[in-house]
Amino acid sequence: MNAFTYSYPVKVYFGEKAAQKHLSGELAKVGTNVLLAYGGGSVKKNGVYNELIGILQSAGKTVTEFTGIMSNPTYAKVQEGAKLARAHQIDFILAVGGGSVIDCCKIVSAQAKLDRDIWDYEYAQHGQPTEFIPMGAVVTAFGTGAEMNNGAVITNTEKMMKSPLYGAFYDFTILDPAYTMTMPMKQVISGAFDSLSHSIETYMGFPQQVNLSDEINEATQRNIIRNIRASIANPDDMQARSELIWAAAMAENGILKIGKVTDFQCHMLEHQLGAYTDCNHGQGLAVLHPVLYRHMLPEAAPQFARLAVEVWGIDPAGKSEQELANAFVDALAAFIKEIGLPTTLAEMKIPVDTDYKAIAESTILTGGCAKKFIADELYHVLLECR
Repeated sequence: MNAFTYSYPVKVYFGEKAAQKHLSGELAKVGTNVLLAYGGGSVKKNGVYNELIGILQSAGKTVTEFTGIMSNPTYAKVQEGAKLARAHQIDFILAVGGGSVIDCCKIVSAQAKLDRDIWDYEYAQHGQPTEFIPMGAVVTAFGTGAEMNNGAVITNTEKMMKSPLYGAFYDFTILDPAYTMTMPMKQVISGAFDSLSHSIETYMGFPQQVNLSDEINEATQRNIIRNIRASIANPDDMQARSELIWAAAMAENGILKIGKVTDFQCHMLEHQLGAYTDCNHGQGLAVLHPVLYRHMLPEAAPQFARLAVEVWGIDPAGKSEQELANAFVDALAAFIKEIGLPTTLAEMKIPVDTDYKAIAESTILTGGCAKKFIADELYHVLLECR
């Protein structure tokens, strides 16, 4: 296990009616002017908006709304939010939604306090913001675990880059599984697969020798797989939904990453696919993972083989490490098909003339991957996914 220092700033309020029980107490700690951020109309249709507005008003807050945050939030939307925050002298941001809203607000929080362009500051000047507007998150769509970290994935349409930026940690997050019960099942499955992907990509980093973090990770993966199946069998299963929302948080609260250098090469490739096509993130990961992992088989065989046994329950008797590694990739591919996620880019309706060469060449190459990819091989991965 690598050396590490572990401390985490995000306070979690988990359970049904968590907002009613805890939000007022948190609001008492912050200033009057609150930016209420959300995406489309779902928070109004499912009653979450009215509940939160009532709590904000009872707390004596002046509310400014920042709405229309899209899936794959754009850099232009970040700047819109930062401008709004400055104009209304916002004291606190309450982000309500899934990963897109939650990611967007992390960077709004930083940009509103920064006197320069944050993209240029982080990528050209290699700086990190240090001042932020305090924030809280109310999760209504799970999967990304975005509420648990300070990284955000933002699409810069001018640069044709969907890339990480780093902003503020949330002071607290509210995880009420009841808020997620109106999620369409396709979104539940896609989001939960993203959680599974986070766990696998963390597992596939260095060191390759299994440590305590990896063993907790194996349990997290088993939990996600079991509860995806349970949710499909019974969409009203609150216990399964509770497990999935906490598994998403577990995958990104740092615990699985303790002592690890993580992989996330599949995520980087999917991000650039998203930059060029605005595709669904979880679906893109589902298409890419098996193909990318077949390219990784020789280098990642020890980890793949252990996952085959410990996560997928494959009997190791009489099988070589290479055979078990292949069995893991086969099991993952079969599960993706079983739960109704796409297995090709064509199923996702990605245009046939998509510039896969440009996608591959602009993909960030990660240092923690068991295999050191080059752009040309990632290009062939994309071609194989068509």
